[in-house]
Amino acid sequence: MTATASVSLYDQLKAALIAFVPVATATIVRGGNLGAKMLVLPDRVAGTLGDPALDDRAATDARALLVEERSETRPYPVGKREAAVDVFIETFPPPPTLLIFGAVHVAQALTRMAKILGFRVIVSDARAKLATRERFPEADQIVQAWPDDALTELKIERNTYVAILTHDPKFDEPALLGTLETKARYIGAVGSRTTNRDRRDRLRAAGVGDASLSRVHGPIGLNIGAETPEEMAISILAEIIAVRHDRHGGPLSEATGNIRGRTLEPPPGSAESEPLNSTPAARSSER
Repeated sequence: MTATASVSLYDQLKAALIAFVPVATATIVRGGNLGAKMLVLPDRVAGTLGDPALDDRAATDARALLVEERSETRPYPVGKREAAVDVFIETFPPPPTLLIFGAVHVAQALTRMAKILGFRVIVSDARAKLATRERFPEADQIVQAWPDDALTELKIERNTYVAILTHDPKFDEPALLGTLETKARYIGAVGSRTTNRDRRDRLRAAGVGDASLSRVHGPIGLNIGAETPEEMAISILAEIIAVRHDRHGGPLSEATGNIRGRTLEPPPGSAESEPLNSTPAARSSER
């Protein structure tokens, strides 16, 4: 690889990271053409590992690993040779985004704690007196708009987690209707079990199907008896982390298998086989 090509790949990697575009690098670390590097973006690749078939396989695997947010070294045959090269695929997924509707007290605590965990945080509220930089100095973006308008200017991807905290149907129901049409990984709504049940009935009457409603985690958060804004923020973030790693959200003393990171093949009762908000251990206490 020439120095010019190397600089070009570096510049493209840097630009992708700045723009929050998911990107991966694939580098041959053992075998022929040692050090050859390729950049894998959602819609294209740059560079080459020296073999078109190898480029295709490595790019496919890199995009799958980006979804799983993990890096890995994998062996690949080249031509008729078995395991001719090892390729280190390093992924750079964009940081998870927490989108908060409702600039309330819980949102302030939630923003502070989410930033500590590495989330990019967006706070949206139509009430200009609440959605201010003074109240949310740590937020990456503040959108003073009604949910319908805010959603037209926000890009919601699979790594977006939505917390709806408004306690007001004229805010939270448009936010739910809008975000249910997106790829958001998590959508949670504050309110008691009765409030959420009534909200679901209204959304169902408005034409929202049960499959979409099953995506809503409401009451939002894990059942830890949270009372203060800070405790509620911990409850919400705990549920988000559980969903992010395909976990059930129960106590570790009852866990089986690896207790760290993502569960790729979750057992029955976990987040993939059963909606997290349908299990008693994952419901918030009525607020």
